[in-house]
Amino acid sequence: MNLTRDEARARAELLSVTSYDINLDLTRGDTVFESRTVVRFTGTQGASTFIDAVTNAVSQVTLNGVDLDPAEVSDGVRIQLPTLAATNELVVVAEMLYMNTGEGLHRFVDPVDNEVYLYTQFEVPDSRRVFPVFEQPDLKATFRFTVTAPSHWDVISNSPTPEPVAAGSADDGGATSTWSFDPTGVLSSYVTALIAGPYQSVRSELTSSDGRVIPLGVFARKSLMQHLDAENVFDLTRQGFTFFEEQFGTPYPFPKYDQLFVPEFNAGAMENAGAVTLVESYVFRSRVTDATVERRAITILHELAHMWFGDLVTMRWWNDLWLNESFAEFMSTLAASEATEFKQSWTTFASLEKAWAYRQDQLPSTHPIVAEINDLEDVQVNFDGITYAKGASVLKQLVAWVGQDKFMEGVREYFGKHSWKNTELVDLLSELEAASGRDLKEWSSLWLETAGVNTLRPDIETDDGGVITSFAVLQSAVADYPTIRPHRLAIGFYTLDGAGKLQRTDRVELDVDGERTDVAELVGRSRPDLVLLNDDDLAYAKIRLDEVSLLTATRHLKDFNDSLPRTLVWASAWDAARDGETPARNYVELILQNIASESDSSVVLVLLRQLATTLAFYVNPADRSAMTVTAAESLWELARGADAGSDSQLQFIKAFAGHAQTDAHLDTVEAIFSGSLVPEGLEIDADLRWELVTSLVAGGRFGQSDIDAELERDATATGQLAAAQAKAAIPTAEAKADAWRSIVEQSDLPNAAQRSAITGFMRVHDPELLAPYVDKFFAAAPEVWASRTHEIAQQIIVGLYPSRLNTQDTLAKSMAFLSTLDADSTSLRRLVVESQDGIVRALKAQAVDR
Repeated sequence: MNLTRDEARARAELLSVTSYDINLDLTRGDTVFESRTVVRFTGTQGASTFIDAVTNAVSQVTLNGVDLDPAEVSDGVRIQLPTLAATNELVVVAEMLYMNTGEGLHRFVDPVDNEVYLYTQFEVPDSRRVFPVFEQPDLKATFRFTVTAPSHWDVISNSPTPEPVAAGSADDGGATSTWSFDPTGVLSSYVTALIAGPYQSVRSELTSSDGRVIPLGVFARKSLMQHLDAENVFDLTRQGFTFFEEQFGTPYPFPKYDQLFVPEFNAGAMENAGAVTLVESYVFRSRVTDATVERRAITILHELAHMWFGDLVTMRWWNDLWLNESFAEFMSTLAASEATEFKQSWTTFASLEKAWAYRQDQLPSTHPIVAEINDLEDVQVNFDGITYAKGASVLKQLVAWVGQDKFMEGVREYFGKHSWKNTELVDLLSELEAASGRDLKEWSSLWLETAGVNTLRPDIETDDGGVITSFAVLQSAVADYPTIRPHRLAIGFYTLDGAGKLQRTDRVELDVDGERTDVAELVGRSRPDLVLLNDDDLAYAKIRLDEVSLLTATRHLKDFNDSLPRTLVWASAWDAARDGETPARNYVELILQNIASESDSSVVLVLLRQLATTLAFYVNPADRSAMTVTAAESLWELARGADAGSDSQLQFIKAFAGHAQTDAHLDTVEAIFSGSLVPEGLEIDADLRWELVTSLVAGGRFGQSDIDAELERDATATGQLAAAQAKAAIPTAEAKADAWRSIVEQSDLPNAAQRSAITGFMRVHDPELLAPYVDKFFAAAPEVWASRTHEIAQQIIVGLYPSRLNTQDTLAKSMAFLSTLDADSTSLRRLVVESQDGIVRALKAQAVDR
C-alpha cells in the first residue's frame, strides 16, 4: 500500500497524464461498486510502470488495445503496465469496496430514515480506492466523472452537477439515473471528489472579481437540514472570497463552490476543488460554545484559501505539505481577523494553534517544518502541529519581517506564474525575495530546516529608583535542537492604572538574534509592573516572565484590558507547568482563580482542557483525587456565578460534569439532568443531555438501561455515537472488556463509532480500571497496525495508548515494546514514542508538584 518518493519521481519522469474518464455504478448493493476508468497519458516508449488501484476484483485491463491478464498484472494494490507507447490509453474495469473508515468512498446509513449517503476522502492516497490513478500530486490531469445512482439522489463533484438521464432500474427495483459531468480543470487526484445521496441543499451565488457568477451550495443530510444555518456559511464564504481574491490578485479558479457537511468524517474538512466536505458536527443541532462557532468559521476560510494554495497551485511532493496547510492556516486566521466578525482570531490562534505547535515541537518526534517525506506512510503521520500550526506561526513571523504588503505582492506573483501547475518551496521564496528585497535563504535554513522551539527571557536591571539600567533578551535552545534563531518581536510594557487595570504604556518592536540581544532604547525608562516579551505574538518562541512581572501576572491576570496579552501570559504559565519548572497545582489554582474573568470563549475552552490535563497527568498522584474534587467544586461555583445563558456558564457546566465523581457532585449532575436544578439561562438540549448522561455513567450512577432510554429519545446518528461513548465509559471490568473487544479484536466498527468507543473506554475516574490493558495494548499494537487502514489503526494506537497509567512501570513496558519494532515500523514507532513522551513529561511534572 505504500509509495516511495523515489518511485513517484521515477514515474513522473516516465509519463505525463492527460485525462481520466471515470464511470462509476453505485447501484450494485451495499458492499461494492463498479469502476470503469479510461486513462490517457504520454510515456517513454518501451518503458514499464504501474498505476495505483486498490481493488476488490479486476475484470479488465486493456493497454493500447491489448488485453492484459488481470491475474498477472494486478495484485489488488497496483496494476503493472508493461511496454508503454509514446501515447497511451488504459482501460480498467474493476470492482471496488465501499469503506466505513472515512477513506476512499465512505458509505453511511442514516438511522433516522435508512437513507444511504456517500462521500469520498482522497487525501493522501485514497483516490486509488475509487478508480485506477497515478496517485501522486505532480501528475495532474483533467477528470471526467460519469455516475449511475438511484434517481432520488443528488450527485456532486468538482464540476457543476448536470441534469441526470434515466438509466433504468437497480437490482432492488428502484429507478436509477446517470449524471455525466464535464471535465475538471487540471487537478491532482487527491482534490477530486464525489458526494452522492439524498443530500438536501440551500443555494446562493456571488460575483467573482472577474465578473463571473459563482453558484454556491450548502448541503447536509435530510435529517439535519432543520439545524443547518446556511446563511451564516454563505456570509463567511462571501467575506472570504472578497478578501482572498483581493489579496491573491487571482479570481476564484473554479466554476462553482459547494460546501457539504458529511457524516463520519475524520478531519475538520477537505479542500476538494469546488466541492469542500466538512465534518457534520459543524451543523449545530444543540447550542455550542462560541469557540466552536469560531472554529467552524476558521475551517470554512481555511478550505477556501486552499482553492488557490493547494488546488490551483499544488505541491510537487508531500514534503511541501506544510506549506499547503500552513498557508491556509495563516490566511484563514488573517481573513477572520480582517474581514469577519472574529476580530480576536489571533488570540484564538495563540491559545489553540500555537499551543499545539509548542507541544508538537517538544516531542521526541519533532522535525523541521520542511520534513523529509520518503513515502506515503511518512506523510500520513505528518498532519501534525508542525505542519499546520508551527508553519503558520513562522509564516506570521515572516510577514512581520518582510511586511504584509510585500508578502502579498510576492504571493500574487506566485499565483500569476504557477496557476494549474506544481511547485516547490523555492518557487514561493523566490517571489517573496523579489517583492521584499530580503534574502530569505538564511531565514529558510534556520526556521524551515531545523527543529525545536527557543525560549526567550528578559534580563532587566534597574537602579534604586526603578529606572532601567540594562535590558536584554536572552535566547536559549534545548541541547538536542541547539539552533539559535532570529526573531521579529515586540516588547510590551504594562502598568496598573488607577482602576487596577493593566494598560500597555509602551511598545518596542525589534529583531532579536543570538543568545543575548541588548535593547538600548529601553534603558532609562521606568520599569513597568509587567514586561511582556513577544507582545502581539509575532514570534514563535516560548516566553518566560521575570520575577516582578510574574508576581504582577499572578495577582492581576484578569486585569489585562485585552485578551491577547493575557493569553500570552497564560501560555507562559502553562509552558512552565508542563515543563516541570513550576508545581502543577499552582497552575490549577491560577486557572480556577482567574477563568471567570476570561472574555474569550476559545481561551476558556483551552484553559478547561489544560485543567483536565493537569489534574490527570501533572499533579502529584497522591493528591490527584482530592484536587479533582476541589476543582469540580470550584467549577460548579463558577457555573452558578456565571451570567445566565452565557458561553462561560455552558463551558463550566460541561467541565463540572466531566470532573464530577463524589456522591454530592453526581447528585448535582443528576439534578441538572432531571431538570430539578437547572441554572438560570441554561438549556438542557440533546447534546448536553448526553454529556450529563455520560458523566453519570462514568460515576457509576447510570447504567446501560439509562443509556438505552436516552438513545430511544435521541435515535439519531449523533445519539448513536454518544451512546457508544457512554457504554464504553461504564466503570466495570465487564464493560471495559466489551469495549476492548469491539475496538481491538472485532475490527468492524465504523470510524466514528470506534472513535466514540475509544473516548468512552479511556474515561475513568480510577485509572486502575485500565491496568489490565497495558500489556494487552502492546501485544495487540503490531497486528492492529498491520491489518487496519491507516485512519483506523492510528485511532487505536493513539487513543488506547495507556497514558492514564502514567507510571514508571508503564514507561518501562512502552520502552520495551519499542525495542521490539523493526526498522520498517517507522510510523508505528513515531506514534508510540509521542504517546510515551506524555508519560515522561507527566512523571517529571509530578516530581515537582510536591
